[in-house]
Amino acid sequence: SRDVSEAQAGSLKAKLRALYKFTRPHTIRGTVLASIAGTTRALIDTPGAITNAQWGAMLPRAIIGMVALLLGNAFIVGINQIFDEDIDKMNKPFLPVASGEMSQRFAWVAVLASGTVGPMIVKKFFPQLLFRLYMLGWFLGAIYSVPPLRLKQNPFLAGLTIATVRGFLLNFGVYYAVKDAVGAPFAWSPKVSFIARFMTVFATTIAVTKDLPDTEGDKAYEIETFATKVGVSKIAKVSSLCLLLNYFHAVVTGLVSAPGSFRLVPMIGGHLALAATLIYRFSELEPESVPSIKLYYKHIWDLFYLEYALYTLI
Repeated sequence: SRDVSEAQAGSLKAKLRALYKFTRPHTIRGTVLASIAGTTRALIDTPGAITNAQWGAMLPRAIIGMVALLLGNAFIVGINQIFDEDIDKMNKPFLPVASGEMSQRFAWVAVLASGTVGPMIVKKFFPQLLFRLYMLGWFLGAIYSVPPLRLKQNPFLAGLTIATVRGFLLNFGVYYAVKDAVGAPFAWSPKVSFIARFMTVFATTIAVTKDLPDTEGDKAYEIETFATKVGVSKIAKVSSLCLLLNYFHAVVTGLVSAPGSFRLVPMIGGHLALAATLIYRFSELEPESVPSIKLYYKHIWDLFYLEYALYTLI
């Protein structure tokens, strides 16, 4: 393709474009939204935090924290592309390593740089607990792809890994960091405990549905996923049902929680609206069509993004 030939010819613009693709932008958006929503939620939950905040000190710290998270994200998705190059040539030929747009050498430089600088930032600027949590996510992200453990070969461990990193560690870590920055003690508020539960289940669903378009390559390279073992149609149905139950859990949480714990209109009405959107998107799915499966997976991510918007309102 033109992008590949330009990158191989040494075009700086083409190399930057390849690097952007290498970071898997849809995961970057999830990380950025989680950071913004978690920060907003922590500031709203802390009386006087917004009016008394020392923005001159907090904003640079927030930007530094965001950079560390994005570097961690790049490390995890990047190392996956390096070790999945052959599989991606079948499943995701548009990715820069698989297409030849980015060399293995350049990919390794990007992964090692992000995997080194990210931890250094967290170690220098944030509490020891956050550094340990960051390194736990770093370690889980590495062994997800790297032999001999290569957790992605086991569908249960793969799902558990992604749920832990993107569901719990990210949301708890951001909230804790903001509380620490404003000098407020951390406490499990109803909203924080809800989003940690909700997003852990949601991330588990993403971990399962991400394999739906990739059955051909996964079967060829003997990667066991729920989609290859059970079938695309059944997994799509089960995943959608799990998400629907997750939305039901959100509505029930809003109904049974102590008065004042949540704003009921966004908590109940918002989640009912997202549940209806999920049902509609599932009704459009054609399990035998790869383009339809990919579009369905994109819609799952769209709902993931919308949940973070809702989180700032509940």
